[in-house]
Amino acid sequence: MVFKRLLGSLGVGGPTVDTVLDPGPVRPGGALTGQVHLKGGSADFDIEHITLELVARVEAEHEEGESEGVVAFERFTVGGGFRLAGGEHRSVPFSVPLPWETPITELHGQPLGIVLGVRTELSVAGARDKGDLDPLTVGPLPAQEAVLEAFGQLGFGFKSADLELGRIGGTGQQLPFYQEIEMTPSPQYAAQVDEIELTFLAHPGGMEVVLEADQRGGFFSSGHDTLTRFTVGHQDVRDWNAEVDGWVRRLVGNRTPHASPVAYGHGDPYVSHGPGGHHHDAGHRSGPGMGTAVAAGAAGLAVGVVGGMVAAEAVDEIGDFFEGDEEDEG
Repeated sequence: MVFKRLLGSLGVGGPTVDTVLDPGPVRPGGALTGQVHLKGGSADFDIEHITLELVARVEAEHEEGESEGVVAFERFTVGGGFRLAGGEHRSVPFSVPLPWETPITELHGQPLGIVLGVRTELSVAGARDKGDLDPLTVGPLPAQEAVLEAFGQLGFGFKSADLELGRIGGTGQQLPFYQEIEMTPSPQYAAQVDEIELTFLAHPGGMEVVLEADQRGGFFSSGHDTLTRFTVGHQDVRDWNAEVDGWVRRLVGNRTPHASPVAYGHGDPYVSHGPGGHHHDAGHRSGPGMGTAVAAGAAGLAVGVVGGMVAAEAVDEIGDFFEGDEEDEG
């Protein structure tokens, strides 16, 4: 976005702004780096603050159904307190930490359909203007990648991914929304489960993995959801295929709706996560974790799951979202 956003609150002759993120995906909990490029207008202006705002497209459930909106989930002041002369070019470098719960937008270069952005806001001469919006690409942490790869290698398929407004009770969730990655079951579980939903809640010490199964009904019973939860250390070493398969076996084997498997210890409440949300109980245990490395190009989610998605359509959807948001702001 090369200086295309004129600061509307200052009118013709005001400064322009372009934020350029360093190339490559960032990781949850990692550093988001880049530079804010400013170009002075027809006169001198005092730049009071330069603020970066992280935003996401989030779905919300309510009585009328579902709707989508933009939610800001973090703000950073990265500069300010200087005068920008007319016609002057100035660059302000920045390095800010991403929240650990920042959603994953891609895996092995394949987009998941999650839309995140970095919005730049300038406070100039007592006025504020959101002058630039850039897409944000986030790759998985090693433990997240290992879990996703294991699901793929076990035969699960990617269905969709979205962000849901609300909180998961009984967890350490910090953001006002959470990510759900929906997967079709492997042939082994296709007769029992319609889909499995996966949520990662990372934090500095590890992450929580929440799994929910949409179980099929039997001849004398209706379908229902079951849910459980596990904790994973960032540096744990496990046989991930066996570990994840064990998670699914316990999840699918739990025939009581919304109950936590006894074998996984004490339960935590998994309560309503937003208007119209579900109510569950979640179990958890400590122990399972990440392998030391996941081989590049290994069979798994990148092929068996993400491979079923049309990447070009996802890219077009992201572009349309940002263009529409900028038009609304203009």
